[in-house]
Amino acid sequence: MTSGRSGAGLGLIAEAASFRRLFLATFTSSIGTWLAFVALVVDVYDRTGDANWVSALLIADFLPIVLVGILLGPLIDRLPRRNILVAADALRAGVFCVLPFATSAAQIVGLALIIGVATSLFRPAVFAGLPNLVGDDDLGHANGILQSAENFAWAVGALAGGALVAASGPDAAYWLNAGTFVVSALFILGIRQSLEQERSPSAGHRRDLVEGLRMVTRSRGLLTILVAWSIVTLGQAIGNVSEIVLAKEEFNAGDFGYGVLVATAAVGLTIGSLAGGDVIRHFGIRVPYVAGVVLLAVGFAAAAVSPNVWVAAVFVVVSGLGNGAVVVCNAVLVQRGAPDRLRGRAFTVVMSIGYAFFGLGMIVAGPLTNGFGARTAWGISAALCAVAACFALVLLSGVEERESPVAQTL
Repeated sequence: MTSGRSGAGLGLIAEAASFRRLFLATFTSSIGTWLAFVALVVDVYDRTGDANWVSALLIADFLPIVLVGILLGPLIDRLPRRNILVAADALRAGVFCVLPFATSAAQIVGLALIIGVATSLFRPAVFAGLPNLVGDDDLGHANGILQSAENFAWAVGALAGGALVAASGPDAAYWLNAGTFVVSALFILGIRQSLEQERSPSAGHRRDLVEGLRMVTRSRGLLTILVAWSIVTLGQAIGNVSEIVLAKEEFNAGDFGYGVLVATAAVGLTIGSLAGGDVIRHFGIRVPYVAGVVLLAVGFAAAAVSPNVWVAAVFVVVSGLGNGAVVVCNAVLVQRGAPDRLRGRAFTVVMSIGYAFFGLGMIVAGPLTNGFGARTAWGISAALCAVAACFALVLLSGVEERESPVAQTL
């Protein structure tokens, strides 16, 4: 890991060459991913006119993240992470080159599942390797920059995707996205520093899995993510599903009002994640983590009782600020709480469990919203975040800054 360098915020991009290449790789591929996401949804719906196929596509997008942590997580610690990243980009580029020739919605969903598997390996490998490219003092800033880039790509890529698909159809978006993954792979190949410090021999796949699970449950920092963030994720899923009902029925704001809420959430996320590094540097992990979850609770609760979409949008920004800051804290907790040889597994485990709770939230959100209304659903989201803040407050009391992963055990 580099040391002695302490770039301030975005200055890291200019100062740390290897981090700059990783940033450019993730930003480029993220733009293409969100651009193609719009194309995939439009393509499937236009072919079938059936929302069930859209649901199948969304499940294919996040289900691999749940399964990878259980089945493939050890690969991120056993294989060179640079090779994993390049292979994931190459696989995704290849799939998007095939998508223009798909003849049915089932083929599109199947190909999307392969993309999901590659992305499920790419993201944890990026964040597991990041501490080997920047100094410990810069971890918060580096994570914040990467998260902000992804959030910005979400907004820009989705907007560009909608315009491109409207003008040229989904095939153009597929070809363009294939190119973004090729560019991403080239940036990764240009990284000179190693993305891992050590790779210990495998003790067998089952033992490797158990070792990763044990690491997550023995570290207070990682246990905070496992418990508190899973509860937050459950609340967020309920809020996401009921958001369109809140905008269109409770606020009578129509499709535009829904777009306002989605856009303001992205704005809050971008600002919160970008500021997360500075907050961590000044206050440590515990204060911004608990405060961020509290902001999520306040944002959901205040938006639920807002008189119109414009007032609600202000509080959605508040919740986004908290969300962005906590996401950065989560990454730093894993990076500092797990040794390098286990870090990939730690990331895949917490991501898998988080997405499992997200899926559970999506399942219960529909009946909950239909039965009690969107305002009540957002109130429940707020209550879940408040409970999560209490867990975080208690669990993070045992985590000290710069403490070694071994010392951070229960």
